Amino acid sequence: MFRVQKKKSGLTAAIEVCEVIYHCTARSARGNYSNAFFGLVMNVLMTALFIVAFYATMWMMGMTSAAIRGDFVLFLMSGVMSYMTYNKTMKAVYSSEGPTSPMMQHAPMTTFVAITSTALATLYNQILAIFVILFIYHVVFKPVEINAPAFAFSMLLVAWLFGVATGLVLLAIRPWAPKFAPVLMMVISRINIFASGKMMVGNMLSFTLLKMFSWNPLFHIIDQMRGAIFVNYYPRNSTVGYVLVVTGAMIVIGMMGEFFTRKHASSSWYAR
Repeated sequence: MFRVQKKKSGLTAAIEVCEVIYHCTARSARGNYSNAFFGLVMNVLMTALFIVAFYATMWMMGMTSAAIRGDFVLFLMSGVMSYMTYNKTMKAVYSSEGPTSPMMQHAPMTTFVAITSTALATLYNQILAIFVILFIYHVVFKPVEINAPAFAFSMLLVAWLFGVATGLVLLAIRPWAPKFAPVLMMVISRINIFASGKMMVGNMLSFTLLKMFSWNPLFHIIDQMRGAIFVNYYPRNSTVGYVLVVTGAMIVIGMMGEFFTRKHASSSWYAR
């Protein structure tokens, strides 16, 4: 059957893309669970268990007396939640469907939609988990006081954006090095457990130790977030500008690599 192709305006096309992104985001947010609510609950529990595990580790090591005067649990949450947001976003973008995926056979679907929806779904899950955990801690244990909540939330968004940038670069590498890319992603994830400095106080690090962490944008994000959370802490050894420059450069490199990869798409990539 023949059909007449109607010319769409730019606004109409943008609305249709946003609608497709919305439905794909809802699908990605559910994850591998048949029930969306159960998937969200599991994400909250995993985040809470990660925080409890780090708290127990630092308690056994005698590191619960942080140099920042304030709630130690908030000190721990600022690092753990930033790291988990970055790490989960990186893995989600890396695992998003590529140009040879069966989903790309449907006309509205593109790799841009796949990447955007997976990133937004991860952000949604993480924000929900953070708010639920903070609410429970506020009600059950002690009131939560954040000095600059807007700036703290913006740092969480920067951590998410940095995860998107890292995932984009790895996604561009994946088709050309299918065995090396997952190993590289695992190495980055493991290194950032310690190199992010989530168990350190930036202002208390010596010059030698500072050189071991200052290269990592995630260290700057966590340190700046702690400056927003605690009224008596001003981060002197970190800057937001460095994070934004590195993130922007990685996004450009990742998008260029993904565009080049998409132009050379082959169904035999994953048969190797």
